[in-house]
Amino acid sequence: MKKYSDNWEAVIGLEIHVQLSTKSKLFSGASTDFGALPNTQACNIDLAMPGVLPVLNGEVLTMAIKLGNALNAKINSPTSFARKNYFYPDSPKGYQISQMDKPIVESGYLDIETKNGTKRIGVTRAHLEEDAGKSLHEDFEGLSGIDLNRAGTPLLEIVSEPEINSAEEAVAYLKTIHSIIRYLEISDGNMAEGSMRCDANVSVRKIGDKELGIRTETKNVNSFRFVEKAIEYEIDRQIHELESGKKITQETRLYDSQTNTTRPMRSKEFANDYRYFPEPDLLPVNIEEKFIEQVIATMPEMPAQKKERYMSQYNLSEYDAGLLASDKDIAGFFEEVTEFSNSAKLIANWIMGELSAELNKEGLNINETKVSSEKLGKLICRIEDGTISGKIAKEIFEKIWSTGKGVDEIIKDEGLEQVTDGTEIESIIDEVIDANPEQLAQFRSGKDRLFGYFVGQVMKASQGKANPKQVNEILKSKLEK
Repeated sequence: MKKYSDNWEAVIGLEIHVQLSTKSKLFSGASTDFGALPNTQACNIDLAMPGVLPVLNGEVLTMAIKLGNALNAKINSPTSFARKNYFYPDSPKGYQISQMDKPIVESGYLDIETKNGTKRIGVTRAHLEEDAGKSLHEDFEGLSGIDLNRAGTPLLEIVSEPEINSAEEAVAYLKTIHSIIRYLEISDGNMAEGSMRCDANVSVRKIGDKELGIRTETKNVNSFRFVEKAIEYEIDRQIHELESGKKITQETRLYDSQTNTTRPMRSKEFANDYRYFPEPDLLPVNIEEKFIEQVIATMPEMPAQKKERYMSQYNLSEYDAGLLASDKDIAGFFEEVTEFSNSAKLIANWIMGELSAELNKEGLNINETKVSSEKLGKLICRIEDGTISGKIAKEIFEKIWSTGKGVDEIIKDEGLEQVTDGTEIESIIDEVIDANPEQLAQFRSGKDRLFGYFVGQVMKASQGKANPKQVNEILKSKLEK
């Protein structure tokens, strides 16, 4: 599809559903474990059997307060619940317990980093609600099955202001939210398992217009890449429609990752279609200011704070510090390595370079690494003390990854210790120079770029063991005679 973005701008708002890491559901004691057999984790409350009453899981209040503080938002007290009425097979009650007028979190903001710098995105609200069940279509010929294991699972729905203007900004916002919930340990953020899902509200308008265009909502996109692709497609589709003289229909759409397109699902509902009214079985919840303060006092160092500390404490660049701090587990691994080596920049380079490459190759996360923080730290120490060169270190890293052996064991067993004896290096250089008279003559006639050729030949002759700094110094003095 042709891109028409020159005369148009996108206006995007995201609704992010975060599954909270509680052991039991929002209003019942049923388990929230992932992967159980269908309908084995739904109790009478989840099934809306006659005579049952919901009881609020108090842990979700603590989690919501932490998120609200991280989003620079107001914590509402009292906060109240409402019934959102709709009739789908995966909703046994015929309604969803959610929040409408008094959400627990309201009026916050989040700063995101883009290629154009920092941008502030308003957060309208974050409210508690229960998840619905799941319709199953694949295993039943001509029929659908219903799995109510997820029914009643606690969610926080985070709603942004329509202040996002590109797919890039949307992904940056989503990744920042993902980082925050992982740091707070209120959710594992596993998008593949449905712990974090995103609905993207997209509209377009001519640049300079103030009035918002008709929006569509693309539901339940479950990866950063798919969110980016879905938004890009939807922007281009809407612009194409408008440029062709057609109108945009307000509707809910689904993203198809196979075709990289969105398709209509149903007409878009309005809030009044759900006939919200106060939940009669749950009283408003008064949250004392003292309790809020106690919760906030337990919060960990957040990504933005950690980034600033890495820049000041370790003298890392803003880019390196931001990349390390954005992931809780990577940041933890980095700090573990610093216990064995003081070269923070070198540590950062190895984590973001060789280590990340191996992890990506095998589809592993940092907690599944085959090179421990201690082994990586010792490897970097051996570079620092001149025992091995950076090139040899990469070979050793690969051997640690494949064999699990220690750094010093590999160096000793394979004779990989760096040559630092000046006399030995000088001897190797003399041999290389003698073997390349033509290149020597060319270098001395002004072809300076051949210096790199000689360095390469010396390193090859030493099997990569010669100290590069010494090689450069001795070689330069020899060639310029």
